[in-house]
Amino acid sequence: MPKKIGSLTLYSVDDLHEMLGMSKMSIRAYLRDGKIKGRKLGVQWYVTEEAIRNYFEQPEKPEPKKSRKIKYIVQGVNDLVSETEECETIDETLETLNSQAIISLFQVKIVDATSNEVLELIKARDFIERHN
Repeated sequence: MPKKIGSLTLYSVDDLHEMLGMSKMSIRAYLRDGKIKGRKLGVQWYVTEEAIRNYFEQPEKPEPKKSRKIKYIVQGVNDLVSETEECETIDETLETLNSQAIISLFQVKIVDATSNEVLELIKARDFIERHN
């Protein structure tokens, strides 16, 4: 049940859940992310009618795509070849691979340059075939 304070009507997460049929978790996420403007009083969120109206009247903005910076690490696959070469582009990686005498001794580690998360590990010959 919404709370009335003078002419102001405040809606809790429970009220919005019942009115909109959204999960309480989603409503809280919208409030935390600022998609719906609200205020926290104690441990509970409250939203005004105006904030709800504003949310529905705003055109939805598409989230910008984050361009991922990638790096390519050419490395030997066994103890016989200990070379490691870091490349910034596919062309640079291809050039590095093509300069190797025995391509089958190498692999390419595709890495997110920001987080250093390994996105893919691929045999050198497969990398060349994919990008030629």
